[in-house]
Amino acid sequence: MKIYSRKGDKGRTNIIGGRVDKDDVRVEAYGTIDELNSFVGKAVSELDKGLFQDVLDDLEKIQHELFDCGGDLANVTDKFPMKLKSETIDYLEERIDQYIGETPPLEKFILPGGSGPAATIHIARTICRRAERQIVSLIKTNAEIPEVTLQYINRLSDYFFALARAINYRMGLQDVEYERSANVFSAAGKKVRPDEKNK
Repeated sequence: MKIYSRKGDKGRTNIIGGRVDKDDVRVEAYGTIDELNSFVGKAVSELDKGLFQDVLDDLEKIQHELFDCGGDLANVTDKFPMKLKSETIDYLEERIDQYIGETPPLEKFILPGGSGPAATIHIARTICRRAERQIVSLIKTNAEIPEVTLQYINRLSDYFFALARAINYRMGLQDVEYERSANVFSAAGKKVRPDEKNK
């Protein structure tokens, strides 16, 4: 089977139900989802099965969901149903709560890094945020994007943050606090506004 078609040599590409320029904001969005998925795969390759089997199960599930998300973003026809479901967000929130409960309380910003797999997950987190910004840009073009798509990507970046901390904790590594950070998190690990810090 050939993997090249030569149809994209003029800077155009197929989407589900149409054809657009390769730098179209829609292509940028689902292309970033693909980039994100690749870094999730890299993290999978770096995690020890004995210590992180639950995480590996999560990440494989997420990789399938990212394929669903990319496909939904590439779909401009009503001939095919959207694949990403709201239940995926509920699951992410459950796992976020679990990882936060597993790690020490957080008060200040931390430097991304630590162990190799945690550093990879932090990269995935920042790519996830970029994908979120691109989806917002796509929505501003009046594109019909399922609400669950933006919600999922928003929650996924939170998941990656909580997961990176949990990975380091399980590996016996402490978070490195940003040395000029104020106390920006509550005891539960959630961000607080500056006017709430002293309440």
